Amino acid sequence: MRVTVIFLFLFRTATTTVAQDTRILIDSAPPNPAWVATPKDMPVVIGDITLSGNKKTKSFIVLREMPFVKGDRFTRSQLDKQLILARQQLMNTLLFVDVNIYVASRKGDELFINVDMKERWYFFPVPYFRLVDRNFNQWWVDEKRSLDRVNYGIKFIQNNATGQNDNLDIWLITGYTQQVTVRYSLPFFDKKLKNGFSIGYLSATQKEVNYATGDNKQLFYKQDAVAKKTLHFDLTYSYRPDVKQRHYLRLSYNDESVADTLVKINPLYYPDNRTRLQYLDFTYQYKYYNVDYIAYPTKGFLFEGSLYRRGLDNISGLWQLTGRAVYAIPLNRNTFLHLEGQVIAKTPQRDYFVNERLFGYGFFQLRGLEYNVVDGMTGAALKTTLNKQILSFILRNPFPSKTHDKIPIRIFLKAYTDLGYGYMSKPDITNTLNNKLLRTYGFGMDIVSIYDFVFKIEYSFNQLGRDGLYLQTRNDF
Repeated sequence: MRVTVIFLFLFRTATTTVAQDTRILIDSAPPNPAWVATPKDMPVVIGDITLSGNKKTKSFIVLREMPFVKGDRFTRSQLDKQLILARQQLMNTLLFVDVNIYVASRKGDELFINVDMKERWYFFPVPYFRLVDRNFNQWWVDEKRSLDRVNYGIKFIQNNATGQNDNLDIWLITGYTQQVTVRYSLPFFDKKLKNGFSIGYLSATQKEVNYATGDNKQLFYKQDAVAKKTLHFDLTYSYRPDVKQRHYLRLSYNDESVADTLVKINPLYYPDNRTRLQYLDFTYQYKYYNVDYIAYPTKGFLFEGSLYRRGLDNISGLWQLTGRAVYAIPLNRNTFLHLEGQVIAKTPQRDYFVNERLFGYGFFQLRGLEYNVVDGMTGAALKTTLNKQILSFILRNPFPSKTHDKIPIRIFLKAYTDLGYGYMSKPDITNTLNNKLLRTYGFGMDIVSIYDFVFKIEYSFNQLGRDGLYLQTRNDF
């Protein structure tokens, strides 16, 4: 109780003397005197746009994100909003650590715009160390920090490979899972900059498999020999009609096989007691982004939805519809309300384990139930979070760097509550969280920094009467 009271006091009285606007920290360019003196309702025209700092990124990739072009007409107040929007969209490409867009000069009603950019590092030979469990707490507590449940290796990541925001990833992973992954994506291959593609390959083996759920926790089967093999190819076509919308159509081939002993333990792991499942799957995905910062939105709306079809036959075939919407509502300069809704629906109803993953996987999680999973065919969640920025500052890089001389840090306090429901027609009697309203709440702190890094410290409570400290990290470079 004392911790909660202290948190609420800090949340209410946190000083704003060092806090900035909730938008991403930027180096504000000195205001142009001619632009400052321009009346807000005065019509102006874009004379020219000058780019600097995009040493590798092609100019047409930068201009593709701009909400205006040479010759467009605005009033001053309209253009002020367009300059903010242009910066947000360039930052959301994940190509730059900083972007500055401003009016450099004015001649009559003609304006000249400068776009100053600092590019990210694009090549990362990154040592890979990742837990196989769903979250840090499950590994730390349930699995007793076992290094046998860790994947390690090296990732060769070449972002912006040819300056067209195209990416080449090669992952060589061993440990819990032996995995080779190769993927290349090109967002635009046409002159109109609307059509793109990606192609990927994955080959993996593992000696331990999650074969069932009991007491709303994952049950694992382990053997000395390989317990599961996976082979995957996919080809994705992407269409981006404007800066806010994205369409994806993916076709993939999958070949999965498990040990005979695993199917003896759970005959319903695959359909018809199979030990091997080969199938094609098709996915259509739609994304709409209208937020200030995709990695940590403080203002705006985003939506992601998909329709998935697995297999061509009536036995292994599955339809799945998913949706996720986020609405970030600014309440004042440093406080915003974050609303997130999620839904998953699968059909037809067949009691195969590979069909039933629901809460506890990917984005579909409730804070406070990190140690639990809830299987099912249909589920929904609503997450409500009140965030307040309490600190915002810049660390100076002690090592000389033209593009990474400053590291912005933002710190938010938050209070939250989550609701969810997962439906399963025939749940195991030990899985007591199925077909019930799930309720959690808590408070915490988020630290947001360079390269879309978000570190979450959360103290959560759930309807089972349990509480605990949970740590999560997200880094999307």
